[in-house]
Amino acid sequence: MRIAVTGKHGQVVQSLLRRGAETGVEINTVGRPEMDLSDPASVAAAFSALRPDVIVSAAAYTAVDKAESEAELAFSVNAAGAGAVAEAAARIGVPVIHISTDYVFSGDKASAYCEEDATAPISVYGRSKLAGEKAVAAANPNHVILRTAWVYSPFGANFMKTMLRLSETRDLLRVVADQRGCPTSALDIADAILAIATRIVADPAPSLRGTFHLTGTGEASWADFAEAIFAELSKSGGRNVGVERIPTADYPTPAKRPANSRLNGEKLAGTYGLRLPEWKKSMTIVMQDLLNKGL
Repeated sequence: MRIAVTGKHGQVVQSLLRRGAETGVEINTVGRPEMDLSDPASVAAAFSALRPDVIVSAAAYTAVDKAESEAELAFSVNAAGAGAVAEAAARIGVPVIHISTDYVFSGDKASAYCEEDATAPISVYGRSKLAGEKAVAAANPNHVILRTAWVYSPFGANFMKTMLRLSETRDLLRVVADQRGCPTSALDIADAILAIATRIVADPAPSLRGTFHLTGTGEASWADFAEAIFAELSKSGGRNVGVERIPTADYPTPAKRPANSRLNGEKLAGTYGLRLPEWKKSMTIVMQDLLNKGL
């Protein structure tokens, strides 16, 4: 199977490259300079040349706070760009797997969000990603949209790596405790994408298409996540770092974050038989990867 992935340096892209090397699946990354998401013609040309079996739309503008002052750029990449990728996939007759986010929800619900719950993004980033979902669905009915959340990995910039970096010089860190979500390893996301791609290439069933939630099993606050990271660090002989649990109000940011980012994964489990590992188990695996490499 040949998979084309938009982007080159993101966490999901790098995780797919690792898993592809381990499993023998051909992963081709596509991005600048050969492809410009703001130019539909270059998007179409890039995929026509590759002739993949499936396209993974992973490239995104992810600077959540910066998006508040760069809305046009965020929408250009996350909405128009995502639509162009889906349209290019439709033109060559292949499915597209698009990566989306918990930020399409307001965070006001008391329990985990299901796919059918009303979307109501509270940030420019969230609105641009929701527009991207709609553009993908409109451009290519042969699509799978995967909403995920709180992504971390051995690659790129993420919460886990930030905590480990700060732990080198700090004995106590103030971390938000009133936002809850599902920490999700990008390596687990890559495993799920490969499984889903294999199914949808072979099976045209409409039930395999649509929107699905894909996150680590279980839930945590950011403070819980930080405490688990530091506990694992301590077990591995690292420094002992404390966590001061603070409310969101004590850590103001330009963009609002959903207080509840929990996503219900039952639809994915029922349709594909996929359920990601418990988040602490995956966290330990990624932590060891980072610690073995010296962060």
